[in-house]
Amino acid sequence: MKAFTNPSVLIAILILALLPVTFSNGYIADVAIRIGLAGIVAIGLNLLMGFAGQVSIGHAAFVALGAYASGVATSHYGWPPLVALVAGAVGVAVLAYIVAKPILRLRDHTLTMATLGLGIIVNMVLINEVAWTGGPDGMAVGPLQIGDWVLGGEMAWYSVVACLLIIAIVISLNLFSSPAGRALRALHGSEVAAAVMGVNVASFKVRVFVLSAVFASIAGSLTAHYNSFITPGLAGFMPSIELATMVVIGGMASTFGVVLGACLVVGLPQVFGGFEGYEMLFFGLALMLTVIFLPKGIVPTLAQHFEKRKN
Repeated sequence: MKAFTNPSVLIAILILALLPVTFSNGYIADVAIRIGLAGIVAIGLNLLMGFAGQVSIGHAAFVALGAYASGVATSHYGWPPLVALVAGAVGVAVLAYIVAKPILRLRDHTLTMATLGLGIIVNMVLINEVAWTGGPDGMAVGPLQIGDWVLGGEMAWYSVVACLLIIAIVISLNLFSSPAGRALRALHGSEVAAAVMGVNVASFKVRVFVLSAVFASIAGSLTAHYNSFITPGLAGFMPSIELATMVVIGGMASTFGVVLGACLVVGLPQVFGGFEGYEMLFFGLALMLTVIFLPKGIVPTLAQHFEKRKN
């Protein structure tokens, strides 16, 4: 893929390779791993929101489905974790394809409410199917194991998540510069104009919805094995809002912007954790200031600013 030679990708690889030097303890490594997992989901959601302009606030449902697919398949049926992960991604892709047909016919606030409804339905199913999911108490998930090799320890997990994050970035950048990416951006600008230019609007919307759901499912499966325990809260309202916030604050249609958004949304509460009772106030203030003064998101606004200064 030509995106691997992109200077920005090479810089990202260098940063991720050198970042472990800053891991003075396991807690910092844990935060970095969680940022990486969130970044993978956010990149997938950016394909839907930033590229195609389809707003989703129920995307955490696909994260939860991927997590529970791995949890149920490995715990109840003894499937190898890697097989369960792939099967979960395929199952989520099929489900996303089925629900995308009716949901993506909607627009604006009706589409937003429909995706919210999807998240609520998944959350309720996970809570009520106690025999399979453990209900509201959640369920334990075994380690990620391939043959006799067990993935364990922060550095091993960080290495895997960092590699998958780079792959997600490369896929996103390649899609952005491809004819399909241009069609999606045209769809974002105006569905009517895109259709007039020959873009199959319905088909592209369904395909990008499925792709973004697969990103979420894979990250969800990895999250389940990393945490060793999952609850229906993964499909809750707040996780979906946080994912959408990563896309908006970092910069819609900006691959590196949403990764930055993941760093801020996951990392800021940890930074302000010492200010007990005030950490969410700082977090909310940061979000508000970004939306007011950097309406296109941090990365696109700064890039536009430097471009103007250069000219």
